[in-house]
Order: sequence, then structure tokens, then C-alpha cells
Amino acid sequence: MGRAFEFRKGRKLKRWAHMAKTFTRLGKDIVIAIKEGGSSDPDSNSRLRAVLQNCKAENMPKDNIDRAIKRATDKDTSSYDEKLFEGYAPHGIAILVETATDNNNRTVANVRSYFNKCNGSLGTSGSVEFMFEHKCHFKITKGEIDEEELELELIDFGAEEVFIDEEDDTIMIYGEFSSFGSLQKALEEQGHEVIKSGLDRIPTVTKKLDAEQEAEVDKLLEKLEEDDDVQNVFHTMEHSMD
Repeated sequence: MGRAFEFRKGRKLKRWAHMAKTFTRLGKDIVIAIKEGGSSDPDSNSRLRAVLQNCKAENMPKDNIDRAIKRATDKDTSSYDEKLFEGYAPHGIAILVETATDNNNRTVANVRSYFNKCNGSLGTSGSVEFMFEHKCHFKITKGEIDEEELELELIDFGAEEVFIDEEDDTIMIYGEFSSFGSLQKALEEQGHEVIKSGLDRIPTVTKKLDAEQEAEVDKLLEKLEEDDDVQNVFHTMEHSMD
């Protein structure tokens, strides 16, 4: 099992602890997928199809999904602008913040204020992004699948790591960010049930802090993750295991 797996298992998944936040994020994902794909039909819009799989995995109510689709197809609804923020938390911890916003000025002001209030510093474009690898991932049902054979079948489509997640007896597949579309298509054509998919930014180097320092960084992470415009937060801190 490789570094991507260890990263995924070792970090604290505090974000999306509240159901409402999860549904807000997924609702934005639906709008973005429909606006960019030009269709509300998941059969012809692969990005929307992936988002709807994630909605199902998170038990998002059908009414919430329908409202997001209706909002996306309303000609008066503007698309969300996706923007990446880079900076440092206290003690040299690099942070990447993925946002989706309909008011860029508000988002910039809020993100800057969180960094300032928590003794961090907002950086310029490219200042920390190079410390992370941009990866895609898929979770599929295991059934009778042999993960080694599956890896051989998917290597040509961009798979880099294929392994069993023993927590829920599923199979995880990791690949480069650019391979998302080809892996999604290959898995669907081979008849595999995709439970969930997404993108990760995996740090190439992590830093371990003591409990007091970790609490300082967590304060900034929590402020960022609670903001409605923030979709994902990634960092280089090596969280201690609970």
C-alpha cells in the first residue's frame, strides 16, 4: 500500500463533519458540473454522473439534488468560480484551499482574514502547490474482483495504486489528476460499480508538530473548512492519531 493510502488513512477527516456542509458542497458540485458540461443529463455528462455517485454515497436527499439541478439549469443562475488559495499556517505548515464562489471579493477577503487571525500568511499562486501531488481516486465495490488483476487492466488508463480498503471491504484506485476521465470511463465500461470518486492533493512531505502547535494549525483549518465558499482544504501537517 502506497503513500496515498497512508495519507488518506492518517489524516483527521474533520471537514464535512456536519451534514449540511456536505450537502452545500455537493450542491455546488452539481451546479458546476451542469454549467461546464452543458447538460443536466448524467448519461451525457460524465462529471455530473460522478457528482451524483458522491451524492448517493453521502445519502444526500433527492429533494436537495433536484433543487441543485433546477438551480443549475436556471438561466439566471451564474456558475461558481473555482479558485485555489495557497498559504502557510503557523509552524511552516503549507495549506491549499479549494473554493467555489459566486462572489470572489467576499471569498478573497474571508480567506485572507482567516490566515491573518490565526497567525498564518496567504501566499501567491504557486507558492505551495508544488508541495502536493494532484491525484484522482475511485472507490468501487469489491465483490469477486482480484485487485492485482484490476490494476493490470487499469494501468493503461492511468491507475497508479489499486488496493483493498479493509475498513469497508471496497477497492480504492488512485491515479494522476489528468487520468480522472479515462479511469471513470474504463471502470464504467468494465461494469464496475463506482461508489464514490474525487480529487486529492497529497503532500509530498509532511511535518509533525507537538500537540500545542497542532492545535494552533487546527484552529485555522477549522475556520477555513467552516466557510461556505470552501470546497476542500489540504495541508502538510502530519496529524497525530487519535
